Amino acid sequence: MSGNRWVTEAANGFGTTIEIKEELYVAQSDYQKIEIYDTYKVGKIMLLDGIIQLTEYDEFAYQEMMAHLPLFSHPAPERVLVIGGGDGGVLREIARHAGVQLIDICEIDRMVIDVCRKYLPSLACGYDDPRVNIHVADGNEFVRDRQGYYDVIIVDSTDPVGPGEVLFGEEFYLRMKRSLRPGGVIASQSESLFLHPAIVKRLLSIAGKLFLHSGYAISYVPTYPTGSIGVCVASDGREVRQPVRRPDAALQSQLRYYTPELHTASFVLPYFGEQLLKGDGMINN
Repeated sequence: MSGNRWVTEAANGFGTTIEIKEELYVAQSDYQKIEIYDTYKVGKIMLLDGIIQLTEYDEFAYQEMMAHLPLFSHPAPERVLVIGGGDGGVLREIARHAGVQLIDICEIDRMVIDVCRKYLPSLACGYDDPRVNIHVADGNEFVRDRQGYYDVIIVDSTDPVGPGEVLFGEEFYLRMKRSLRPGGVIASQSESLFLHPAIVKRLLSIAGKLFLHSGYAISYVPTYPTGSIGVCVASDGREVRQPVRRPDAALQSQLRYYTPELHTASFVLPYFGEQLLKGDGMINN
């Protein structure tokens, strides 16, 4: 029988409300408020500073696109860095690529890692891979000291407030570019076209300025406000809008969202999105 307790994310004129069974964990870290609940409809959920980061119901859509869009845009990725992503879900997806030799994760908030390992093992299992190295540090500073080192950098950040704000600036993107080996690829959480068009426009402008190839891909995640989220993918190597590799049958059978066909299709934007990124569209937010 359902109860009557609800948790709501409300920001920027939008909100998402989910009925909860049980409060599992609520605490304030040095950086943010961390909340984990069990729910009736979407499994366990995690919020950071009141913003829904994931639900067990649809996390696969976000994690797979964040990881596999850049990884399949690179012909042979060996060294991968994740900035943010303390829940471990992106690590779980990267680990499916047998050719990857090293996976670094730089998460500023150790408490997020520890809490997710306890309450969200279906995502935090990503930490169990022996290729994973954990660095509790500021991602903006971390990349500065590793020039020409990574094949793929994935920025699984929170929204551009609090500890995640610096990860949405041009200086950070330039540091990532310098941290890539030749032909390297970056991918970063880039908000929703409907909810944060100004942020999307700015990030894609930065990526277009710094990289030869760039694009904005849409992933459908029902429990995020507006039901969608974007990924900015960029590279000085090959075109990122089509995969340069395809998952074999064994890997594809492990996935629930990503396919090579969807990889290409996700970069096809609605007309207002195309106009926005061309500089001709109106920004209403």
